[in-house]
Order: sequence, then structure tokens, then C-alpha cells
Amino acid sequence: MALNEAAPAKLPSNQFDHFYRGGYRIGKLRNGPGGPMRPEEWIGSTTTRFGENATGLSKLADGTLLKDAIDANPVSWLGQKHLDTFGASTEILVKLLDPDQRLPVHYHPDQKFAAEKLHINHGKTEAWIILEAPPQARVGLGFNRQMEKSEVAALVAAHDSEALLESLVFTEVTAGDAVFVPAGVPHAIESGIFVLELQEPTDLSILLEWDGFAVDGDKDGHLNLGFDSALDALRLSPLDENESAQVVGKFDTEADSPHSIFQSVADPFFRADYLPGNGEKTEAGFGIFLCLSGAGELHFENSGQLSVSIGDAIVIPHCAGSFQINGCAGILCRPPEA
Repeated sequence: MALNEAAPAKLPSNQFDHFYRGGYRIGKLRNGPGGPMRPEEWIGSTTTRFGENATGLSKLADGTLLKDAIDANPVSWLGQKHLDTFGASTEILVKLLDPDQRLPVHYHPDQKFAAEKLHINHGKTEAWIILEAPPQARVGLGFNRQMEKSEVAALVAAHDSEALLESLVFTEVTAGDAVFVPAGVPHAIESGIFVLELQEPTDLSILLEWDGFAVDGDKDGHLNLGFDSALDALRLSPLDENESAQVVGKFDTEADSPHSIFQSVADPFFRADYLPGNGEKTEAGFGIFLCLSGAGELHFENSGQLSVSIGDAIVIPHCAGSFQINGCAGILCRPPEA
């Protein structure tokens, strides 16, 4: 695809090494390399790993970086209204997570902290869409009591993983659940949970524990800020009852019509819809569609049609116009509405 062209396209696999184990289900679904230390795929990514220049960036089938293609023709890819509101940023990063070990307790800074301390325009609010989960699988989200910064700092310094895990609120999840994770809130995901993640387009993570993981948290766990500064981005209070109710969403693979997966609390950051492939029209706009079942076609108002099947990830430019899906179902991930 030439840099000045924009058209719907299937994205090659984009798995790469991380500090925790996993990735075999991603490899199977997306025809990628799989594990054992590639537990993430960044799909349609214009974001690099923190501190690196290229790792994380998605390529089109001809080897062109998606970021370069969008930069060369932002109006076609993103639409003028999006550009007027957000600039040339896609405003979203989509990932598959397939951990074969529990993720460490960690958190992400919000936009204000990222701007002030890191000079970056986005924080890292995120959300998990649960594709598969073993029985009694759990995610941890938020402290279960009011904590003090000094108390957390002491637990981090002592490498007290047990106490940090005991400090979280854990909730069982099953396939079809969705969990919104506000920036600043500590969290963890247990082993075996297969996740489609949407987030702001950064790689900003602060670790509270790291024993048993292939990372030196003392060196690389605090975004080069030092823990004293990094802990200022941590929410020390529990989620209240209203917040806890808002972070939970759901999608239904038996539904006959498209439906939003997250509650409105996610709207300023990203959108996700389950599309059952019933031929209903979807409005024009930049997005990433991941096919989860069936085989069929995407019919675009301005770009013809594209055959898709399970595991295909399609990047859709705004200029393709509205579209319909027939014969296959999946999840459409989009930036916030401009």
C-alpha cells in the first residue's frame, strides 16, 4: 500500500518479547509466533514501547508502518473531525494479552501526571474484554482499604508481593465480561485469562512488585522517575460503590444486534462494540476490527469488500465509509467520538 493511500487492510501479527510468560493463544488466533515470552500483541499500534523508537509499531502487509501511513494521509485515515479534535493521534492502542503467569500488581499514570512529569499527552486508562477465562479466574482492581503512600512504598521496598496482593479487591471474571481500569488504580490479572485490551496510546506502567518476572523493577519499574515520584500517580483510596458499578461491562455473543461493551465511563477514552455480523450498518470512522467467530465479508461504502475469518484483525480508515459485516462476528475498537 502506498503511503498516500488508505484502505481497509488485514494486519500481520505483531507479537514481541515481554517480561512475563505467555502468548500461545495469541499465536494460534493470529497466526503469530506464540510464546513463551510473547504474551502481548499490539494491534493497529502507532505506539512504541516506553523508551524505545520502534518496538510496538504495527506494520501493514507490505511492511509500511501504520504510523507512517497515517502521518502521510491523516484526513483519509482518521477523518477531519477527529483531526480537529485530537490531532493526528489515533487516540487508541488495542492489545491481546495472554498471560501464563499472574501479572504483577501495577498501575498507570493519568493524563495530568503524564503531562507534568513525563511530557506526554496521554495517560494510560485501559479496559479488559475477557475472551476466555479458566474457572474461578480473578482480576484485582483497586485497594480494599485506604492506603498511605509511605505504607505502599515500604511494601515495594520490601518486595512484599503477598501483602500487595492481599491489599487488592479481587473479582471473578468469565468470558464476556469487561472491566474498565481507571488510570492510577492498582490492578493485576491472574494467569490464564485471555484479554482484548483497549487503552490510551502509551506504554506507561509502574510496578509495585516484580519478583518472579523477567524485569528489574528497581531500575525499570518507575518510568525513570524514582518510586517516590512515581507513587504520586497511585490512587490510594478504594473505588467507591458507584465507581465499582461503573467499571463493569459485558458483551453477549448470542445477541442479534450490535451493542456497546463498556459503560459510558469509558467514552472519553475509547469505544468497543460487539458486531454479530448481521449486516447492520456501522458508521464511518477509524477502527480496529478483530474477528472472533465465523467467516464472511466486510462491505465498505467506499472501498469494496474484504473477506475475513477468525483471527483476522482489520484496520479500517475513515475514508472507507460506513460498512456492514456478514457471516462473521467480532469486536470493533474505536477512539473516543470526536
